[in-house]
Amino acid sequence: MPKVLISDKMSSRAEEIFKSRGLEVDIITEMSPEELKRKIGEYDGLAVRSSTKVTADILDAATKLKVIGRAGIGVDNIDTNYATTKGVIVMNTPFGNAVTTAEHALSMMMALARQIPQANASTHAGKWEKKKFMGVELYSKTLGIVGCGNIGAIVASRALGLHMKVIAYDPFLTQERAEKLGIERVELKDLMQRSDFVTIHTPLNDKTRGLINAEMLALAKPGLRLINCARGGLVVEKDLLAALESGQVAGAALDVFEEEPAHENPLFGRDDVICTPHLGASTTEAQVNVAIQVAEQLSDYLLNGAITNALNMPSISAEEAPKLKPYLGLARSIGALAGQIGESAITEVSIDYTGHAAHLNTGPLSAVILAELLKPITDQVNMVNAMSIAKLKGITVSESKTQKADDYTTAIRITVTSEKRKRALTGTLNAAGYPRIVEIEGAKIEASIGANMLFIRNEDKPGFIGALGVYLGEKGYNIGHFYLGRKEEDQSALSMISLDRAIEQDDIKGILNLPHILQAQKLEFENIG
Repeated sequence: MPKVLISDKMSSRAEEIFKSRGLEVDIITEMSPEELKRKIGEYDGLAVRSSTKVTADILDAATKLKVIGRAGIGVDNIDTNYATTKGVIVMNTPFGNAVTTAEHALSMMMALARQIPQANASTHAGKWEKKKFMGVELYSKTLGIVGCGNIGAIVASRALGLHMKVIAYDPFLTQERAEKLGIERVELKDLMQRSDFVTIHTPLNDKTRGLINAEMLALAKPGLRLINCARGGLVVEKDLLAALESGQVAGAALDVFEEEPAHENPLFGRDDVICTPHLGASTTEAQVNVAIQVAEQLSDYLLNGAITNALNMPSISAEEAPKLKPYLGLARSIGALAGQIGESAITEVSIDYTGHAAHLNTGPLSAVILAELLKPITDQVNMVNAMSIAKLKGITVSESKTQKADDYTTAIRITVTSEKRKRALTGTLNAAGYPRIVEIEGAKIEASIGANMLFIRNEDKPGFIGALGVYLGEKGYNIGHFYLGRKEEDQSALSMISLDRAIEQDDIKGILNLPHILQAQKLEFENIG
């Protein structure tokens, strides 16, 4: 029978499940990297939390290892890319601690409203400062939720039960979903201006890093109370400190920080700031839930080959793998492109396979497209749970096949409908099996995919290419390839530009200030081949 190692402390329910399914299990925690390297070669499966670091050295020594299961969401402690090259599946348990994280945010909001930590410390010190700790009610106050995915939706439900008015900012929240939740969908500036409390529940990426900054805090309703139990880096800490010092922000409750572990921070020691050491998932129930889930997932795979919440592998049989490999790269390319250039809430996604592609097992391809498309919305999405996340967000997904080829012997076309526009993208494979984009929103284009690219939408007027080239050159960017497509019906143009290095967000802002620019977006493509 397969043998599993539990290398971090977790609920005993994990061991019970492994044994009940007939697997052999060892529990050896707090091993040094050298000890783990010596032991790992004995095991088919590895169950970890955040302490064990699964590095390339460990994976090289893991000669029997087939699957790693993370009891939790984040896999920063696992070299997932290297695990993929070694043929090791990496799984996580993305939904086991959603309720716990939402409840922690609500607890922080209540503690902030009534200054409970400060009053507790004062009373323990023998003081009786009843008049000093004047709080505010939550009743009838407006709660602004930044990021209304799984956790944000739970927070909204609980806040409505407290008779708060709930508004939410989430570029991918549809009106239908908002109405179902019983909340109002607004833009971020409006949310900041209207909210008495703001709680953040969005993933950390290039679009959200520094989302709550000096500009947003200046717009805030005076006396705002801010809660962040999502990710450090979403709030610019120096800007928050300035807003607290000025009185614009009345208080903040933070469970996460720009640098962790946070042994020192300018916000520490302030009476108007409540801090906890990243406790969002730290409840008995959450730890039991993720332990159960990781044990069940690893057991299912090792015994039956079932793959659940895999981060680096779609469901593909051994016979299909060689045929699907180039198409997986194409699926990733067009899904990632559509997701990165999108600007509003998605309501519908349709995928059409043409020619040779229509004869394949397209289920894994659609899952890959959808996962890449949704990555800017949530950092929890993968090939396995993409469909359920789309359903949760009210996105309709359809698939069709056209056996007869049109312009290309094989192609994949996706049409993404949002509240603002409908956009279609088509991709095909070149003779060597590498993906290329051949159509974006009706504009014909011949674009190969590179690791670092720039997407531009502009008015089709003279001087644009020269001005852009000069700007990029002044900023030290070398252009590898420049792919251009024109849309005669609205006199606009689209460009995909391959650069020798990733473009900085500040330089994106500079491009947006150039004449005729309608949209500028950094593009990143990984694991395309």
